[in-house]
Amino acid sequence: MIDIPPPLRLLIDGPALAANWRALDRMSGTAAAGAAVKADGYGLGAVQVAERLAQAGCRDFFTATWAEAQALAPLGLIVSVLHGLRAEDVPAALAGFARPVLSTPTQVARWRDAGGGPCDVMVDTGMNRLGLAAADVAAGMLDGLTIETLMSHLACADEDSSMNPAQRTALHELRGRTGARRLSLANSAGIALGSDYAFDLTRPGLALYGGIARAELASVIAPVVTPQAQVLQRRRVPAGATVGYNATWTAPVDTEVAIVNLGYADGYLRGFSDRGVATAGDAMLPVIGRVSMDLVALNVAAAPDLAEGEWVSIAFDLPTAAAASGLSQYELLTGLGARYGRVWA
Repeated sequence: MIDIPPPLRLLIDGPALAANWRALDRMSGTAAAGAAVKADGYGLGAVQVAERLAQAGCRDFFTATWAEAQALAPLGLIVSVLHGLRAEDVPAALAGFARPVLSTPTQVARWRDAGGGPCDVMVDTGMNRLGLAAADVAAGMLDGLTIETLMSHLACADEDSSMNPAQRTALHELRGRTGARRLSLANSAGIALGSDYAFDLTRPGLALYGGIARAELASVIAPVVTPQAQVLQRRRVPAGATVGYNATWTAPVDTEVAIVNLGYADGYLRGFSDRGVATAGDAMLPVIGRVSMDLVALNVAAAPDLAEGEWVSIAFDLPTAAAASGLSQYELLTGLGARYGRVWA
């Protein structure tokens, strides 16, 4: 097997990732801060993310599925599986490498029937997504279970919504109604809402990876990931000629253009067409024309020495990139494809 270096890569700042977790842990006050590492660590590599966050002091990790949890099993971490317990998941749950987050009466019964041990439970406080009804919890549905964490999830934490205090109150009213050791509500944005939302455990995700879920986080969260792509060709496009599919960009003057190895198959979606930016040193290189599956064209007039085989960095400050592309910060991160080499600092 020949080792073929990829023509695109992600530069991932491990110290920034750890610093972001520490900042969120401080903001969580007396509550512990966990880490959502679902979706392969938001696209960066769940094992590598979890290793670094564990070294920083994180003790609670959250995945969406049992396969994601199993990938972390060699690390010996405390992992909770947010999507609960299907019948197909029971053997994995009984293996003990993660806890289920039970969210339906059927799942509660399934865990009891399986003789399962410690678990977590999701209760719905108004999002109407996953979770048991609060009334069922209050009525004793969970009696006898060994519950580590009773949790809920904020629907509008990134906004100043009346739902936020309503959900906080709904969870608070369940304190002491079960045998749960801890309560948990706040995601990244929820942490920024203040100490009333922290309860005993917070579950940041986006902000760990450089996302700014609320303005209060902008001064404490650092970028973590920078995509880079290699120049495949440099060419001079004459005035009046067009670049890319559907000829959406026309050269106003003779223009130096570089074609780089990046496209929507790599999560750099068509929303960046004529809106994205790359950099080479201090030079700003606008995306011109349509982003295609594997290729992007850049106006490189500001980088006269940029040559075939050299690398450019893709501007990927998450709030700015989201505003430019019309994509959410979550989509930008989790859409980063498998073709990138992942290079950790």
